[in-house]
Amino acid sequence: MKRTLHLWLYLMCAAPAFAQNSPANDKHTAFIEYPDFPEAHSTWGSIGYNAASNTVFIGVTNHANNIGLYTFDAAQKTMKLNGFIKEMANLRPYQWQGKIHSKIVSAPDGSIYFSTDGGESREEYLMEHPQGYAGGFFMKWDANNGLKNLGIGMQYESIKDVDIDPKTGTLYGITYPQAHFLVYNPEKNQMRDLGRLASSHVPRVLFTDWWGNCYYVDWRQRLVKYEKDSDSLVFARESLPAFPGTPGSKIITGVTAYAKDESKGIIYLVTYGAKLIAFHPEKNGIGKVEDLGGVIETGKAPAWGPYVPNLNIGQNGKLYYIIGGHGNYVLKDKTVLVEFDPATKKPTILREYPITSMTEATGSDIRDKEGNMYFAARRRTGEGDSSRPFMIQFNPEKEIRK
Repeated sequence: MKRTLHLWLYLMCAAPAFAQNSPANDKHTAFIEYPDFPEAHSTWGSIGYNAASNTVFIGVTNHANNIGLYTFDAAQKTMKLNGFIKEMANLRPYQWQGKIHSKIVSAPDGSIYFSTDGGESREEYLMEHPQGYAGGFFMKWDANNGLKNLGIGMQYESIKDVDIDPKTGTLYGITYPQAHFLVYNPEKNQMRDLGRLASSHVPRVLFTDWWGNCYYVDWRQRLVKYEKDSDSLVFARESLPAFPGTPGSKIITGVTAYAKDESKGIIYLVTYGAKLIAFHPEKNGIGKVEDLGGVIETGKAPAWGPYVPNLNIGQNGKLYYIIGGHGNYVLKDKTVLVEFDPATKKPTILREYPITSMTEATGSDIRDKEGNMYFAARRRTGEGDSSRPFMIQFNPEKEIRK
């Protein structure tokens, strides 16, 4: 895989600066590289914000068998490699992990949690095989004690996503390929399997509300709520909104990203069918679901086509997301940054990037104390799936670069 000279020089630096291929005239956006991992390939949903330390955590992978855990200090603007998962977690060769696919979530005490994933063909085609996939782990990390391996969720199953009850620290997880919903109490080391919620495809995102209830979708794309007070699963009566004529695979495969506006009592959702939704959760039962329309309208492609695995909300109350990846682009060979005003239901393209600058981005609801938003992104670097990951810092209202 080819590397440009300035990138290699950059990787040699201990304290990375903003990447040279960040748009020079855009002082509201910074592309920030990951040091000390030359073979890094990508990031997935593996990004999260820790308010206690005002830091962003990212899981970076070579998409085979090595994962670096990074910390970005929002105040100091420095990116640091904490170490590699297989070494910090003392994994044996048969316990290999391909990537962190889950988001990274923070507990009330400032520690972070995430889960691991097979992430490549050995997982899918050699299940229950000695050389196949042992299963994904729940893991905990804090600056004082380092990484703690909490154990496998389910044998032979990845853990595609996690979230946390902000009140109690209870973890929720969803497995792949069988889509089992897990409830895990790390303090008691108590794991509960509440059964399968999906079928042929496993939606990649689950989310919690401010009471600590957790939401997922079933195979009909109905919201499913784990209601912690009643310790039960509650199913919505209706499927989430979808465009007429949307292919079945786009209807049934769930939510790709979310962002929370607790002051207004709204959790914004993006679906695989490219719908924006305002969900109004209630402490008991399923709340109101409001259809805000599509993520973009170009008139040149089906409205259900765009792929949006990310969502953020600015301090101005507007939504921001990046469209692109997995072969889905609304402008040819370009990824676009969109601003969506929930009041007018109007999307506006703010930036256009060639796929050699940005191929796709992930991340849900990641914003620091200064209002800066973050996405985990990658750019195409050659033929096929060759790519290089980096982090995006963006603020629509003020400059973040001199």
